[in-house]
Amino acid sequence: MAIRTAILGASGYTGAELVRLLSVVPDYDLVALSADRKAGQGMGAVFPHLSHIDLPTLCRIEEIDFDAVDHVFCALPHATTQGVIRDLPQHVRIVDLSADFRLRDPAAYEAWYGGAHTATELQKTAVYGLPEFYREAIAGARLVASTGCYVATGVTPLIPLVEQGLIDLDQIVVDAKSGVSGAGRAPKEGTLFTEVSEGFHAYGVGSHRHTAEYDQELTRAAGRSVEVTFTPHLIPQNRGILATIYVRGEAPAIHAALADRFAPEPFVDVLPLGTLPHTRHVRGSNYQRIGVIADRRAGRTILISVLDNLVKGASGQAIQNANIMHGLPETTGLMQQPLFP
Repeated sequence: MAIRTAILGASGYTGAELVRLLSVVPDYDLVALSADRKAGQGMGAVFPHLSHIDLPTLCRIEEIDFDAVDHVFCALPHATTQGVIRDLPQHVRIVDLSADFRLRDPAAYEAWYGGAHTATELQKTAVYGLPEFYREAIAGARLVASTGCYVATGVTPLIPLVEQGLIDLDQIVVDAKSGVSGAGRAPKEGTLFTEVSEGFHAYGVGSHRHTAEYDQELTRAAGRSVEVTFTPHLIPQNRGILATIYVRGEAPAIHAALADRFAPEPFVDVLPLGTLPHTRHVRGSNYQRIGVIADRRAGRTILISVLDNLVKGASGQAIQNANIMHGLPETTGLMQQPLFP
Protein backbone atom coordinates (compact mmCIF):
# COMPACT_ATOMS: atom_id res chain seq x y z
CA MET A 1 0.00 0.00 0.00
CA ALA A 2 1.09 3.56 -0.66
CA ILE A 3 2.50 5.49 2.28
CA ARG A 4 -0.12 8.00 3.40
CA THR A 5 1.87 11.22 3.52
CA ALA A 6 1.33 14.70 4.92
CA ILE A 7 3.52 17.70 4.13
CA LEU A 8 3.43 20.39 6.81
CA GLY A 9 4.45 23.76 5.42
CA ALA A 10 3.59 22.98 1.82
CA SER A 11 3.45 26.64 0.76
CA GLY A 12 7.21 27.16 1.16
CA TYR A 13 9.93 26.37 -1.36
CA THR A 14 10.89 23.07 0.27
CA GLY A 15 7.23 22.08 0.60
CA ALA A 16 6.67 22.75 -3.10
CA GLU A 17 9.77 20.70 -3.96
CA LEU A 18 8.45 17.80 -1.89
CA VAL A 19 5.17 17.95 -3.83
CA ARG A 20 6.99 18.20 -7.18
CA LEU A 21 9.15 15.18 -6.45
CA LEU A 22 6.59 12.97 -4.67
CA SER A 23 3.59 13.60 -6.93
CA VAL A 24 4.93 11.16 -9.53
CA VAL A 25 5.89 8.43 -7.05
CA PRO A 26 3.16 5.78 -6.53
CA ASP A 27 4.75 4.69 -3.23
CA TYR A 28 3.68 7.95 -1.57
CA ASP A 29 0.04 9.10 -1.40
CA LEU A 30 -0.17 12.83 -0.61
CA VAL A 31 -3.23 12.91 1.67
CA ALA A 32 -2.70 16.26 3.42
CA LEU A 33 -0.90 19.53 2.71
CA SER A 34 -0.79 22.22 5.37
CA ALA A 35 -0.15 25.93 4.99
CA ASP A 36 -1.79 28.05 7.67
CA ARG A 37 -1.66 31.41 5.86
CA LYS A 38 -2.81 29.82 2.59
CA ALA A 39 -5.36 27.42 4.11
CA GLY A 40 -8.38 26.88 1.87
CA GLN A 41 -6.46 27.53 -1.33
CA GLY A 42 -5.46 24.98 -3.93
CA MET A 43 -1.79 24.17 -4.33
CA GLY A 44 -2.01 25.34 -7.94
CA ALA A 45 -3.08 28.80 -6.80
CA VAL A 46 -0.01 29.10 -4.58
CA PHE A 47 2.37 27.42 -7.02
CA PRO A 48 0.99 27.63 -10.57
CA HIS A 49 3.68 25.29 -11.88
CA LEU A 50 1.91 22.51 -9.92
CA SER A 51 -1.64 23.42 -11.03
CA HIS A 52 -2.01 20.37 -13.28
CA ILE A 53 -1.60 17.93 -10.37
CA ASP A 54 -4.61 16.61 -8.44
CA LEU A 55 -3.71 17.52 -4.86
CA PRO A 56 -5.49 18.03 -1.53
CA THR A 57 -6.59 21.57 -0.69
CA LEU A 58 -4.20 23.37 1.65
CA CYS A 59 -5.38 23.25 5.25
CA ARG A 60 -4.33 24.10 8.78
CA ILE A 61 -2.29 21.55 10.72
CA GLU A 62 -5.03 21.06 13.30
CA GLU A 63 -7.43 20.02 10.52
CA ILE A 64 -5.33 16.98 9.57
CA ASP A 65 -6.43 13.55 10.80
CA PHE A 66 -3.02 12.13 11.70
CA ASP A 67 -4.57 8.76 12.51
CA ALA A 68 -4.92 8.42 8.72
CA VAL A 69 -1.30 9.45 8.07
CA ASP A 70 1.74 7.17 8.00
CA HIS A 71 4.50 9.69 7.30
CA VAL A 72 5.00 13.42 7.83
CA PHE A 73 7.46 15.71 6.10
CA CYS A 74 7.77 18.75 8.32
CA ALA A 75 8.84 21.82 6.31
CA LEU A 76 7.95 24.40 8.94
CA PRO A 77 10.09 27.36 10.08
CA HIS A 78 12.80 26.72 12.64
CA ALA A 79 11.63 26.69 16.28
CA THR A 80 7.99 26.02 15.34
CA THR A 81 8.43 22.32 14.60
CA GLN A 82 9.04 21.12 18.15
CA GLY A 83 5.52 21.61 19.45
CA VAL A 84 3.92 20.14 16.33
CA ILE A 85 6.01 16.98 16.18
CA ARG A 86 5.78 16.40 19.93
CA ASP A 87 2.00 15.88 19.70
CA LEU A 88 1.87 13.54 16.68
CA PRO A 89 0.63 9.94 17.16
CA GLN A 90 3.38 7.42 17.81
CA HIS A 91 2.73 5.44 14.63
CA VAL A 92 3.60 8.44 12.44
CA ARG A 93 7.16 8.54 11.14
CA ILE A 94 8.69 11.95 10.55
CA VAL A 95 11.37 13.64 8.52
CA ASP A 96 11.94 17.18 9.77
CA LEU A 97 13.52 19.67 7.36
CA SER A 98 14.02 22.38 9.99
CA ALA A 99 16.99 22.72 12.35
CA ASP A 100 14.97 21.88 15.45
CA PHE A 101 16.29 18.35 15.99
CA ARG A 102 19.69 18.40 14.27
CA LEU A 103 21.75 19.21 17.35
CA ARG A 104 22.01 16.31 19.78
CA ASP A 105 22.98 18.43 22.80
CA PRO A 106 20.12 20.56 24.22
CA ALA A 107 22.67 22.99 25.66
CA ALA A 108 24.22 23.46 22.22
CA TYR A 109 20.77 24.07 20.74
CA GLU A 110 20.01 26.72 23.36
CA ALA A 111 23.39 28.41 22.83
CA TRP A 112 23.07 28.61 19.04
CA TYR A 113 19.32 29.22 18.72
CA GLY A 114 18.76 31.48 21.72
CA GLY A 115 16.11 29.48 23.53
CA ALA A 116 15.56 26.20 25.34
CA HIS A 117 14.42 23.19 23.33
CA THR A 118 10.81 22.34 24.17
CA ALA A 119 10.89 18.66 23.19
CA THR A 120 14.13 17.37 24.67
CA GLU A 121 12.88 13.80 25.15
CA LEU A 122 12.06 13.59 21.46
CA GLN A 123 15.33 15.32 20.62
CA LYS A 124 17.19 12.41 22.23
CA THR A 125 15.61 9.97 19.79
CA ALA A 126 16.19 11.97 16.59
CA VAL A 127 18.64 10.58 14.02
CA TYR A 128 20.76 13.00 12.02
CA GLY A 129 19.60 12.74 8.43
CA LEU A 130 22.79 12.44 6.40
CA PRO A 131 22.07 9.19 4.53
CA GLU A 132 25.60 8.51 3.33
CA PHE A 133 26.76 8.18 6.96
CA TYR A 134 23.72 7.26 9.08
CA ARG A 135 21.82 4.88 6.80
CA GLU A 136 21.40 2.07 9.35
CA ALA A 137 20.18 4.40 12.12
CA ILE A 138 17.83 6.19 9.71
CA ALA A 139 16.24 2.88 8.70
CA GLY A 140 15.03 2.26 12.25
CA ALA A 141 14.21 5.82 13.23
CA ARG A 142 10.83 7.36 13.95
CA LEU A 143 12.19 10.91 13.66
CA VAL A 144 14.94 11.96 11.26
CA ALA A 145 16.39 15.47 11.38
CA SER A 146 17.30 16.08 7.76
CA THR A 147 20.67 17.75 7.28
CA GLY A 148 20.92 21.47 6.50
CA CYS A 149 21.89 22.49 2.97
CA TYR A 150 25.08 24.32 3.91
CA VAL A 151 26.22 21.45 6.10
CA ALA A 152 25.46 18.70 3.59
CA THR A 153 27.55 20.57 1.04
CA GLY A 154 30.63 20.81 3.22
CA VAL A 155 30.52 18.05 5.79
CA THR A 156 29.92 15.23 3.29
CA PRO A 157 33.42 15.43 1.77
CA LEU A 158 35.01 16.30 5.11
CA ILE A 159 33.82 13.39 7.26
CA PRO A 160 35.82 10.66 5.45
CA LEU A 161 38.95 12.81 5.54
CA VAL A 162 38.56 13.41 9.26
CA GLU A 163 37.83 9.73 9.96
CA GLN A 164 40.95 8.63 8.05
CA GLY A 165 43.24 11.29 9.52
CA LEU A 166 44.08 12.77 6.12
CA ILE A 167 43.71 16.45 7.05
CA ASP A 168 44.76 18.82 9.82
CA LEU A 169 41.73 19.09 12.10
CA ASP A 170 42.65 22.57 13.24
CA GLN A 171 42.86 24.11 9.77
CA ILE A 172 39.49 23.55 8.09
CA VAL A 173 37.94 26.54 6.31
CA VAL A 174 34.55 26.33 4.57
CA ASP A 175 33.64 29.27 2.32
CA ALA A 176 30.10 28.66 1.02
CA LYS A 177 27.76 30.53 -1.35
CA SER A 178 24.03 29.94 -1.60
CA GLY A 179 21.24 30.97 -3.92
CA VAL A 180 18.45 33.15 -2.53
CA SER A 181 15.88 30.35 -2.25
CA GLY A 182 17.80 29.15 0.80
CA ALA A 183 16.33 32.09 2.72
CA GLY A 184 12.80 30.78 2.22
CA ARG A 185 9.72 32.20 0.51
CA ALA A 186 8.48 34.60 3.19
CA PRO A 187 9.07 38.21 2.07
CA LYS A 188 12.08 39.85 3.71
CA GLU A 189 13.82 43.11 2.91
CA GLY A 190 17.19 41.41 2.56
CA THR A 191 15.97 39.08 -0.18
CA LEU A 192 14.14 41.61 -2.34
CA PHE A 193 15.34 41.63 -5.95
CA THR A 194 16.88 45.09 -5.61
CA GLU A 195 18.70 44.05 -2.43
CA VAL A 196 20.18 40.87 -3.95
CA SER A 197 20.61 41.49 -7.68
CA GLU A 198 24.03 42.65 -8.85
CA GLY A 199 25.46 42.01 -5.41
CA PHE A 200 27.33 39.37 -3.42
CA HIS A 201 27.78 39.47 0.35
CA ALA A 202 28.73 37.45 3.39
CA TYR A 203 26.40 37.09 6.36
CA GLY A 204 26.39 35.35 9.73
CA VAL A 205 30.16 35.77 9.75
CA GLY A 206 31.67 33.86 12.65
CA SER A 207 28.24 33.11 14.09
CA HIS A 208 26.06 31.27 11.57
CA ARG A 209 23.96 28.61 13.30
CA HIS A 210 24.90 25.86 10.85
CA THR A 211 28.45 26.06 12.23
CA ALA A 212 27.17 24.02 15.18
CA GLU A 213 26.29 21.14 12.85
CA TYR A 214 29.77 21.21 11.30
CA ASP A 215 31.37 21.06 14.73
CA GLN A 216 29.01 18.32 15.92
CA GLU A 217 29.53 16.00 12.96
CA LEU A 218 33.28 16.51 12.57
CA THR A 219 33.86 16.16 16.30
CA ARG A 220 31.98 12.87 16.19
CA ALA A 221 34.04 11.68 13.23
CA ALA A 222 37.34 12.71 14.83
CA GLY A 223 36.68 11.52 18.37
CA ARG A 224 37.90 14.87 19.66
CA SER A 225 36.78 18.48 19.48
CA VAL A 226 36.84 20.04 16.01
CA GLU A 227 35.86 23.63 15.27
CA VAL A 228 35.71 24.84 11.67
CA THR A 229 35.81 28.30 10.17
CA PHE A 230 32.56 28.63 8.21
CA THR A 231 31.37 31.69 6.31
CA PRO A 232 28.16 31.72 4.21
CA HIS A 233 27.49 34.13 1.35
CA LEU A 234 24.38 35.09 -0.59
CA ILE A 235 24.67 35.13 -4.37
CA PRO A 236 22.12 36.45 -6.90
CA GLN A 237 20.82 33.15 -8.24
CA ASN A 238 17.76 31.09 -7.35
CA ARG A 239 19.22 27.68 -6.57
CA GLY A 240 22.48 26.05 -5.67
CA ILE A 241 25.25 26.00 -3.10
CA LEU A 242 28.96 25.95 -3.84
CA ALA A 243 31.38 25.36 -0.97
CA THR A 244 35.09 26.00 -1.36
CA ILE A 245 36.83 24.03 1.38
CA TYR A 246 40.46 24.64 2.31
CA VAL A 247 42.36 21.88 4.13
CA ARG A 248 45.93 20.91 4.93
CA GLY A 249 46.52 17.49 3.39
CA GLU A 250 47.78 15.82 0.22
CA ALA A 251 45.47 16.09 -2.78
CA PRO A 252 46.14 12.64 -4.34
CA ALA A 253 45.44 10.85 -1.06
CA ILE A 254 42.38 13.00 -0.37
CA HIS A 255 40.98 12.36 -3.84
CA ALA A 256 41.60 8.62 -3.62
CA ALA A 257 39.89 8.41 -0.23
CA LEU A 258 36.81 10.31 -1.39
CA ALA A 259 36.53 8.44 -4.68
CA ASP A 260 36.68 5.12 -2.84
CA ARG A 261 34.27 6.16 -0.06
CA PHE A 262 31.57 7.49 -2.36
CA ALA A 263 31.89 5.06 -5.27
CA PRO A 264 28.84 3.03 -4.09
CA GLU A 265 26.72 6.11 -3.36
CA PRO A 266 23.97 6.88 -5.88
CA PHE A 267 23.99 10.64 -5.40
CA VAL A 268 27.55 11.69 -4.48
CA ASP A 269 29.89 12.00 -7.44
CA VAL A 270 33.63 12.59 -6.95
CA LEU A 271 35.06 14.06 -10.15
CA PRO A 272 38.51 13.24 -11.57
CA LEU A 273 41.36 14.93 -9.73
CA GLY A 274 41.61 18.57 -10.77
CA THR A 275 38.08 18.79 -12.25
CA LEU A 276 35.76 21.57 -11.04
CA PRO A 277 32.00 21.10 -10.49
CA HIS A 278 29.52 23.93 -11.13
CA THR A 279 26.14 24.52 -9.47
CA ARG A 280 24.53 24.38 -12.92
CA HIS A 281 25.64 20.75 -13.15
CA VAL A 282 23.31 19.70 -10.31
CA ARG A 283 20.37 22.13 -10.64
CA GLY A 284 17.03 20.49 -9.95
CA SER A 285 18.62 17.15 -9.02
CA ASN A 286 19.53 15.18 -5.91
CA TYR A 287 23.17 14.90 -6.97
CA GLN A 288 26.17 16.29 -5.12
CA ARG A 289 29.43 16.72 -7.03
CA ILE A 290 32.85 17.10 -5.43
CA GLY A 291 36.09 18.28 -6.99
CA VAL A 292 39.57 17.92 -5.48
CA ILE A 293 42.32 20.33 -6.54
CA ALA A 294 45.93 20.50 -5.33
CA ASP A 295 46.85 23.97 -4.07
CA ARG A 296 50.05 25.57 -5.41
CA ARG A 297 51.50 25.20 -1.90
CA ALA A 298 52.65 21.70 -1.06
CA GLY A 299 50.51 19.86 1.43
CA ARG A 300 47.37 21.96 0.89
CA THR A 301 44.22 20.97 -0.96
CA ILE A 302 41.07 22.76 -2.12
CA LEU A 303 37.75 20.93 -2.32
CA ILE A 304 34.82 22.26 -4.35
CA SER A 305 31.43 20.78 -3.42
CA VAL A 306 28.11 21.68 -5.09
CA LEU A 307 24.46 20.70 -4.69
CA ASP A 308 20.98 22.09 -5.26
CA ASN A 309 19.98 23.58 -1.91
CA LEU A 310 16.29 22.76 -2.44
CA VAL A 311 16.83 19.14 -3.50
CA LYS A 312 19.92 17.39 -2.11
CA GLY A 313 20.15 20.20 0.44
CA ALA A 314 16.52 19.87 1.59
CA SER A 315 13.54 18.11 -0.02
CA GLY A 316 15.43 15.49 -2.02
CA GLN A 317 17.54 14.62 1.01
CA ALA A 318 14.32 14.34 3.06
CA ILE A 319 12.81 11.92 0.53
CA GLN A 320 16.05 9.93 0.46
CA ASN A 321 15.76 9.58 4.23
CA ALA A 322 12.08 8.61 4.02
CA ASN A 323 12.84 5.96 1.41
CA ILE A 324 15.37 4.40 3.77
CA MET A 325 12.91 4.56 6.69
CA HIS A 326 10.20 2.73 4.73
CA GLY A 327 12.43 0.16 3.08
CA LEU A 328 12.05 1.59 -0.42
CA PRO A 329 14.91 1.80 -2.92
CA GLU A 330 16.87 4.85 -1.82
CA THR A 331 16.63 6.43 -5.27
CA THR A 332 12.82 6.31 -5.42
CA GLY A 333 11.51 9.59 -6.84
CA LEU A 334 14.98 11.09 -7.03
CA MET A 335 16.42 10.05 -10.38
CA GLN A 336 15.62 13.31 -12.19
CA GLN A 337 18.66 14.43 -14.13
CA PRO A 338 20.07 17.95 -13.62
CA LEU A 339 18.32 20.66 -15.61
CA PHE A 340 20.64 22.33 -18.12
CA PRO A 341 21.02 25.00 -19.34
